[in-house]
Amino acid sequence: MTPPPPLQPDDPKAWLRRAQSNLAYARHEVEGVLYEDRCFNAQQAVEKSLKALLLHHRVTFPFTHDIAVLLTLVETHVKPVPQPLRSSAALTDYAVSTRYPGVAEPVTRAEYLQAVDVAAAVVAWVSEQLAKPS
Repeated sequence: MTPPPPLQPDDPKAWLRRAQSNLAYARHEVEGVLYEDRCFNAQQAVEKSLKALLLHHRVTFPFTHDIAVLLTLVETHVKPVPQPLRSSAALTDYAVSTRYPGVAEPVTRAEYLQAVDVAAAVVAWVSEQLAKPS
């Protein structure tokens, strides 16, 4: 299989492709992989997809893992975010605290499934937005 051509770091499609990759990784249930690590990838999918949308609309964003900050930028400079997707802000906790032992409570399967569901919804919504002219 030939790899796709490299995309520039300011190309929204490059960010969306990485978000889709993180989502696929989060969904892939491999024995021995912790829910915390899968949730980290769900968080990354949301973060990178929102950054793709901001890039698409030429909105500058900070280097942050804080999804609430990114959602606010989208709502301020692009368009309202559908209510169910706003819950993705809770995935910010998976960016740091759950990645290290003893810092946070273990993630349950139900929490993991919820994180993947909301991440999938955000990635799908952003994909739709990028298909529209800016």
